[in-house]
Amino acid sequence: MELKRNGTLLKAYRVALGFAPERHKEREGDGRTPEGCYSIDARNSRSAFHLSLRISYPNDKDKAQATALGVSPGCDIYIHGQPNGWRKFVVRHPAQDWTSGCIAVTDREMREVWSLVPTGVQVVIHP
Repeated sequence: MELKRNGTLLKAYRVALGFAPERHKEREGDGRTPEGCYSIDARNSRSAFHLSLRISYPNDKDKAQATALGVSPGCDIYIHGQPNGWRKFVVRHPAQDWTSGCIAVTDREMREVWSLVPTGVQVVIHP
């Protein structure tokens, strides 16, 4: 993951994605991370993961695609840190993609991302 401001690279992070990271997210529960243009639309300091920034998935295109397939597109896609509690010790981050479709970084990195990324900022997710 790269954080940029005015085209200048500020920081780069190694991330873990959904447990089935190939291709764009199509439906709830598919383990894929969405690809496309979104924004950060909420912040959660009391998340089940160490801080989280919600990505505005699904957008209108995602909803239309899911409707055409007759499925739910899913929701609640975040950039977040490690799980809180004991689960933190069983996650093989970042050596293995493990989320349900989110983008995960370490807790230390998430505190940094939290401080640098304002609500409303554009997020571009691509393979």
